[in-house]
Amino acid sequence: MLKNKIANPYLRGLVEWLLAIGLALLFLFVMRNYTFRMAHVTGSSMEPTLYDGDMVVLNRAGWLISGPRIGDIVAFPYRLDPSENYIKRIIAIGGDTVDLYDGAFYVNDLRLDDDFSHERVIRPGDENFPLTVPDGTIFVLGDNRNNSKDSRFTAVGSVPYTDVVGRVSVRVWPFGSLGRP
Repeated sequence: MLKNKIANPYLRGLVEWLLAIGLALLFLFVMRNYTFRMAHVTGSSMEPTLYDGDMVVLNRAGWLISGPRIGDIVAFPYRLDPSENYIKRIIAIGGDTVDLYDGAFYVNDLRLDDDFSHERVIRPGDENFPLTVPDGTIFVLGDNRNNSKDSRFTAVGSVPYTDVVGRVSVRVWPFGSLGRP
């Protein structure tokens, strides 16, 4: 097709290269914005599931298709500094009631009994409990409950679905920990 339109072989080659580069950039744009992203874990708030320095893949397409699920680990921008992404676990979705008493979280009157956090909560945050999670938002906690800034603090609060960058699907670094977190 380009052979018929452009007679100069050097110009035709340049146009073909520019077209290939343009298509590659378009592909990368779509992949980055609508399918997958990489993220670094910073801090210890998700230990023992994820550690400071881990690198994870965020699945944006899966999040957009299926929406929030209890137990998912998601990334979202910190409200007070949007350049900083937080990675936390969903424990409640819109309409659920979250309570905190006797050092434990309760969702819809059931004690949160998860495999990744058995410590007694000593940092209640500044939210007023019980609270009902607003529709269209999620309530998130770090697995390291006493060392996490999460939805129990008003600076984070309930996170709108639209703010979620993606669901953590796999840890890719360090290689010795490669796999689902």
